Amino acid sequence: MANLHSDHPGERPAADPVKLLAIRDTPLSVDEVFRAVGDDASGGTALFVGTVRNHDGGADVDALGYSSHPTAEDELRRVAEKVVADFPVRALAAVHRVGDLAIGDLAVVVAVSCPHRGEAFEACRRLIDDLKSQVPIWKHQKFSDGTDEWVGV
Repeated sequence: MANLHSDHPGERPAADPVKLLAIRDTPLSVDEVFRAVGDDASGGTALFVGTVRNHDGGADVDALGYSSHPTAEDELRRVAEKVVADFPVRALAAVHRVGDLAIGDLAVVVAVSCPHRGEAFEACRRLIDDLKSQVPIWKHQKFSDGTDEWVGV
């Protein structure tokens, strides 16, 4: 999808601002995502990293696993293209982990580069919020008391 936004008359938008999208069962890299959104015409890059925390809703979490529907990558692309259509995105990247994760592991990394910082913050927030609410990825938390819970199902 072409990015139709431009700060300067005659400035050519990036051919495809969606640089990296993936759902992986291997550890994620903040550096990889940050490098993917590098753009000389961008004055602002916003990056969000979601990690596995040791508690949720007042209960201690020992571990968790993420699983995804086979359409998850297609939905992730749809979400990314909507962000590109709504903001002056020069470059965008999003990766989400699936499988068993430990406390402190990276679960999701997203980044957006735009001409200005405010746009980058807004676009990045929309990207992570829409990813979490619209992409079919589910979290299975395992609590210290032996109970468990599915989130997002």
